[in-house]
Formats: sequence, structure tokens, C-alpha cells
Amino acid sequence: MLSVNHLDIRYGEKHLFKDISVQVYGGNRISLVGVNGAGKTTLLKIMAGVAASDDGVVTCAKHFSVGYLAQESAELFSELSLFQEAETAFAPLLTLQEEVAELHDQIRSLSPDSQEFQLLLQRQGELQHRLDGSDIYTISGKIEKVLLGLGFCREDMEKPVSTFSGGWQMRLKLAKMLLEAPSLLLLDEPTNHLDLDSLTWVEQFLRNYHGAMVIISHDRTFLDKTTDTTWELSYGRIDVYKGNYSYYVTEKAERRAIEKGAYDNQQARIKQTMRFVERFRAKATKAKQVQSRVKQLDKMDLIELSDDEQQIRFTFPPAPDSGRDVLRVDAVSKSFGGTPVFTDVELLLSRGDKVAVVGVNGAGKSTFVKILAGQTSHDSGSIRLGSNVRLSYFGQHQAQELSPQLTVLETMNLAGEDLTTTRVRSLLGAFLFRGDDVLKKVSVLSGGEKSRLALAKMIATPANCMLLDEPTNHLDMNSQEVLQEAMAQYDGTIVVVSHNRYFLDSFANKVLEVKDGRITLFEGNVAEYLLKQEALRELAKEVDGNGMNTSAPIIDSQDSRKERKKLEALIRQERSRRAEPWLKQLAEAEKHIDLCEKQKEALETGMADPELYKDETNWAKTTKDYEDCKRHLERWYAKWETVQEKIDAIDADLKIV
Repeated sequence: MLSVNHLDIRYGEKHLFKDISVQVYGGNRISLVGVNGAGKTTLLKIMAGVAASDDGVVTCAKHFSVGYLAQESAELFSELSLFQEAETAFAPLLTLQEEVAELHDQIRSLSPDSQEFQLLLQRQGELQHRLDGSDIYTISGKIEKVLLGLGFCREDMEKPVSTFSGGWQMRLKLAKMLLEAPSLLLLDEPTNHLDLDSLTWVEQFLRNYHGAMVIISHDRTFLDKTTDTTWELSYGRIDVYKGNYSYYVTEKAERRAIEKGAYDNQQARIKQTMRFVERFRAKATKAKQVQSRVKQLDKMDLIELSDDEQQIRFTFPPAPDSGRDVLRVDAVSKSFGGTPVFTDVELLLSRGDKVAVVGVNGAGKSTFVKILAGQTSHDSGSIRLGSNVRLSYFGQHQAQELSPQLTVLETMNLAGEDLTTTRVRSLLGAFLFRGDDVLKKVSVLSGGEKSRLALAKMIATPANCMLLDEPTNHLDMNSQEVLQEAMAQYDGTIVVVSHNRYFLDSFANKVLEVKDGRITLFEGNVAEYLLKQEALRELAKEVDGNGMNTSAPIIDSQDSRKERKKLEALIRQERSRRAEPWLKQLAEAEKHIDLCEKQKEALETGMADPELYKDETNWAKTTKDYEDCKRHLERWYAKWETVQEKIDAIDADLKIV
């Protein structure tokens, strides 16, 4: 167990922590949430012992180990290979193994009758017993499993660590942390450098992790899937919620409603009491009662409302009208240094499409969006914009293009042609520029603040097709929700690269997968896309006898394109086999429905003719035919619904989305 006891830190008039006391027990899965600047990272550092605190503030049980993964850390210049560096996570066990080997060599040179022989043999036995009870003999398999799960490939295993970029080195640090398997994992934004595939793998790994964990993340879906308790750090205090992030959101709203009701009731009683006191203060006959009321007020424990963070709302101005076809990509290919990134891409985006771009890191997602935005050239093929299409683009380099002499507000005023000062300030507030922050010069902003300002500036520019690359990287939960709500209401076209699934699923209606040099468009949101991928993986396990490689997830296989086609064909064959009798009945029902509807329409046309009612016999026959037709139509509709439910059940069983 780890305890934080009466943590109290003040900077001037600001209380960062107000007498915080919390405990972490074995197996706890905790998300630490709060607005940017609330002190989440500082608290995690104090718990990890990285940041100083007073003696006794942090206490830890014996044999309770703690591992801390910082949001950002220094680059590794190790000349060890990737595999060797990951192997250092098992350094204590490897040291034991080396000592056993040394003891073995020493024992061989000694006489069995000597005292030293007996002592060394006893020591060797003790160490060997510890090794036998450890995972020393499965180290290689574990290292490979974790590294592959985090997106490294087998060819990377022998590459020097120093040759990997900062993002991949952060993955390596996460891998070492997971391999060390401490009693408590303290993870600060562990998903920042992960693509969708690696993120899914880490979620599964953490769900099966036996130790405790405290996680800071702006990825709501990740927190929902990996934690079951939420600590909210707000205004120096921690409130504990016994559920994941979605539970916390609901429960917090209910707590605030109850708190507001109690506050209103107490204020009404205070007001009523004060009216009595003021009215009868001067009357001697009421003096005793007045004093009693005053004492009641003095003894009353006043309820204080929580200081909720300001709720900001922002909506985009209407997108300028454009043609139905917004952007057409024909046979576009791109290579770097002779290595193809993608080949012969065909794509058509229509007005109102909201597309999530997914794929492993290095697949070419950012490159493709840059090509669409005209920021990077393509090798062959063509890209054509539709009628009156106005593009806007957000990429990481935008932050460097801001004018350092301008203030935040001046930067926005120059960008937002159709925005009033109120709407500009509202947009800036959504991106965490509040109060006097808008008067800061761009030159004094941090890297994260510049990125947020660049995103706000891009959004303020009138456009009907927005291209965005990781727009949520520097946004807290509240700001993400403001942005995703605005994007859901936006009537233009959106193409966005992001691994934040909750953010994407709130507005995306299509998924663009960049994989193995191909770009494929899927209907539906990211959750539906992931279900489809999971269905393919599950089916791969079932058809292992067909000679396909199912030892690793399809998503990581080098032959994934061929395997996916095979599996999709198998899914189609299985659906056809199971649904064939129902499909025949469905076709029959649709045929009869079509005939009945045509007959009903013809009878209604005849019944609209006034001449029909002059012929009583013909009118009676037509009326009877009409009622019979309606009954038949209702029966065939019922038949169609029953059969369609059977087919839907088969699709659900096969996880067809």
C-alpha cells in the first residue's frame, strides 16, 4: 500500500494541494483527472518520489514497488540494442543468474570436502531456488510480446536504441515499465505516443495487470477500459468516485445537483431567520426568541458550493456552400527515398463527410493529410477539389508560423473574419486561454500553448473542409468536449488524424485506414471499425486449420492484406451459408410487398375517382379488394420483419458491422 498523508502545498495565494490524504491498495485501478494546471502531474511525481515532499507525507509498505512513467523524459543515448535495453527491466534477475554461473565455476575448482565448497554450494542452492521461482526462463518471450504489442517489429530488435525517435523511445520506456511489473504503476499520459493498434494492446495488457495503477490521461475511452475508480483533483482537493470516467461524469452531475439543492434550502432558512431577527430585534417581548435565532445561525455549518470550472460552449459559423463532391483523389502515390508510403490511392469525399484517419505510427497518416492540404507533394496521380471548396489545415508546424509580436487576442482577431469579439473570446476560452491570458504575447507562450492557439486560429478561419492532425494533443477533457461538440454540429467536411477514440466517435461517420501501403475507407465510426477488426481476429483463431498465421493479431502481420481478404471472404461464406434460407424468405416477402403496394396504389387511384361511387357493385368490390390488399400487405410486412431479425442476429453473431 502507498499513502499520501496531509499533503499541503501553497504557492503564494494559490493552494495547489489542501491537506490531501489518499491511499492506493494492491489491485486498485485509479484515474487521476482534473483541468490542466490542477496539479495532477505534480501529485504523481510526489507519489513516485521524483518530486520532494515533507517527511512522512508519502509512506509505502515494505516490498511495495513503484514504477513511474513521465509524460516527457530525456532521450536515451544507449548503444544497446532495443532487445538488450528492454532486457534491463530484468536486471536483478539477470544479476542473480550471473552470480549462480560464477558460483558454479568456483565450486568446480574446489574439493567437495572443503568448508568453502559447502558454503558456496549452499549459496548457489539459495540463489537457484529464487531463480526457479521467478520468470527468468520466459524473459525472451515476454520481451518480444511486449515490444511487438507496442508496435515494434522483429527487424527493430537488434537496432541501437539511439536510432529511434523520441516517440518510439517513450514506447520503449513504457515497455520496460510493463516488464518490470511493479506493485504500483504511475502513468502520466501513457497513450500520447501510441497509435490505435498499440493503444488497444496496452488496454488489454493493463486489464490483465495484477498490480495497482494510477493513470493520468486525456483519452476518455482508455480510462473507461482500464480504471474502476476516479480521483478528481480540483482546487487543491481530491474527490473520490467509485467508478470509471463515464461513471464519474454522471455521478459528479448528481452530486452537484444534490449539493445545490442543500445549499438553496439552507440559504432559504437563513433568509427566513434573518427576516425574523430584523423584524423583531427592537421588540422586548421577542428578545429571547431573537437571541435563539441568532445562536442558531452562529452554530449552523454553512454549505459552500463547489467552484466548478467555467463551462464554455463554441459552435462553428456555417460552412460556406460547396458542391456535393468535396475532394477526389485519383491514383495518388507517394514514396520517400525509394520506399513507397502508399500506392494508387482512390478516394472521394462528399459534403458532410467526417472522416477519422487511423493506422500504425509511420504508416503515412500525416503524410496523406499533408498531401490533401497541399503541404506536401505527391509523386503521381491527381487531387481535385470540388466547387467552392475552401480548405483549412492544422499540423504541428503551424505553431512555429505564429507571429511572436502579436498577442493571443490579436492573432485570433486577424484570423476570425466572421467572428465577433465575444465569439473569439469564447473560442480562446475553449482552448484554455482565459482572462488576461489573451493579452500574452505569442513569444512567451509554451510549446503546448502555441499549438492550442494555432488550432484555435485554424478553426476560426472560414472553411468548409477542415484537415486536422492530432488536434487534441494539448487539450484537457473539457476542451476536447467543447471541440467535439462543435465538430458534431459542423456542417462542413472534416478529415482528422487522431488516436483519441471517444473524441472521434462523437462526430466521425467514416474511417480511413492507412495500412501496408493502401488506404481503405470504411463506413461507420471508429468503434464499429474496431469491432470489425476484432471479428476478423476472432475468426482467424477459428480457422487456424486453414493454414493462415494466427499466432499474432492480424493487425500486426506483414501479410495482413492477404489474410484480411481471406478472412473477409470466409465471413461472407459463413454468412451466406447460415442466412441462405432466411435470405430466400426475405426476397419472397419483398417481392409480395412490392406487388401489394402497387395494387394498393392502383386501388387508391381508382377510389379517388367520383364515378366509382355511382356504380354500387363496382364500389363494393373495389372496397373489398382494398381491405384484402391491406391485410395481405400487413402480413407480408410482419413476415419481412421476422425474417430480417433472424438475419440481423446472424450478422451480430458474426460481428458484422
